[in-house]
Amino acid sequence: MNDSEMAEIYDKYSASVYRIAFMYCKNTADAEDITQETFIRRFTAQVEFPDERSERAWLLRVAANKCKDMFRSLRYRYLKSSVPIEEAGLIYETPQESQVYHAVMELPPKYRLVIHLFYYEGYSVAEIARMLKRSETAVQTQLYRARKMLKKALGEELEL
Repeated sequence: MNDSEMAEIYDKYSASVYRIAFMYCKNTADAEDITQETFIRRFTAQVEFPDERSERAWLLRVAANKCKDMFRSLRYRYLKSSVPIEEAGLIYETPQESQVYHAVMELPPKYRLVIHLFYYEGYSVAEIARMLKRSETAVQTQLYRARKMLKKALGEELEL
């Protein structure tokens, strides 16, 4: 793989990988590190993908696994330091988007991940189940519970 191919892959998927990492970490520095590690893994792995969607799913799965590894590490346990969401450089189109995003960030990681993959990345329940190695029923249940938590946090006036 040459430099231009690597740059093209990075440009195409880096935003999605960063968003997944940030959803888990809630910290820009850690999300950037996870993003770098994910692409290093992609460029060193000799993996062929049938289509772009498969490659993107693989990258997101690797990023999520790297986040989980980080949470298990001693460094994370003893040096928990988060950047406030306001400092993360996020831009919202409307105040409702900001409210929804903050509410999603407050969800437990397993619910935050399925919400992100379903609504922000556009994956179907079946695709999410394959990516996360869970049953479709488990993913549907997590989406239902996450929506219920979001409704409670946001109130009934915002329609999800």
